[in-house]
Amino acid sequence: MKKRWLLNLVMLCVVAGLVAFLYLRPKQTAEQEAVYEVSSYKLADFTALSVEFPAKAAVTFEKVNGFWQLTAPVKARADQVTAQRILSIIAAKSKERITKKGAANSNFEGADLEKFGLNNPSVKLKLFRNKADFEEFSFGTHNPVNDDQYVLHRNVVYLISSAYSEVASTQVIELIDKAPLKPTEKVAGFDFSHLEQWQDAKLRVDLVEGKWKASIPEAKPQQNEMNEWLEFSWVHNPAKSVEFYSPDPKATHPSFEIKMADGSKVHFDKIQESPDLLLARPDEGLIYNFPSDAGFTMLNPPINLPSK
Repeated sequence: MKKRWLLNLVMLCVVAGLVAFLYLRPKQTAEQEAVYEVSSYKLADFTALSVEFPAKAAVTFEKVNGFWQLTAPVKARADQVTAQRILSIIAAKSKERITKKGAANSNFEGADLEKFGLNNPSVKLKLFRNKADFEEFSFGTHNPVNDDQYVLHRNVVYLISSAYSEVASTQVIELIDKAPLKPTEKVAGFDFSHLEQWQDAKLRVDLVEGKWKASIPEAKPQQNEMNEWLEFSWVHNPAKSVEFYSPDPKATHPSFEIKMADGSKVHFDKIQESPDLLLARPDEGLIYNFPSDAGFTMLNPPINLPSK
């Protein structure tokens, strides 16, 4: 009996402890901090965007055939990932949501805006559905405690990560797509006959009915090797940097052309081969900078010439 009494007492203590724990533990819902969504828009809603600054020219983008293009201060293919990162402001979340006290729909103004650095925003981001319909996000000062940044949207102030304004403020040259070929350009062949290493052999490689053919009779190109070379040396091989290019009519450079499936051709000038390969694309006014090892592979397709 004594053992049973002790067992009951132990069980009673366990149950009492469990009840106390469940009752006294912090309520999870109460502990969780409120999180506010800055917007509920979708990426597909917008076809243009503008990043505006107090003391320099605005940077503008436009979506053309499903791809973002820079339209000002230069016209160029935009880096698609960076454009999407700028647009990601629509998915931002904030732990603070500050509205104007007073009458309904009253606007922040004067001292209210100055308190958050929004009387003279450091950056304004406008996302356009069309020319007359856009959403605006204004970026103010940083919170000294966590370095998050105040942003005003639709008369509500939020505190969000400063990364959103930092990516919007990226230098223009870094906003340009570093791929040497446009995503819409489908390669059908290469004419390397004007490069020094191929000048005597007059090398051309072409896709003929889905198979690679080389102009050098002794060459034995393997289809998988050639496909991988095209994919990893040209289609998915971004330059490590780009710079603007103005062709000098008096200068001559080794060059080559890439043939496209639609019959067009893209011309490249080889400005430099070492220590980095610099390829200029005159039609886009850009120079693409590649590491020397990647550059060597780009200009030397695996055509399997017999060793001499």
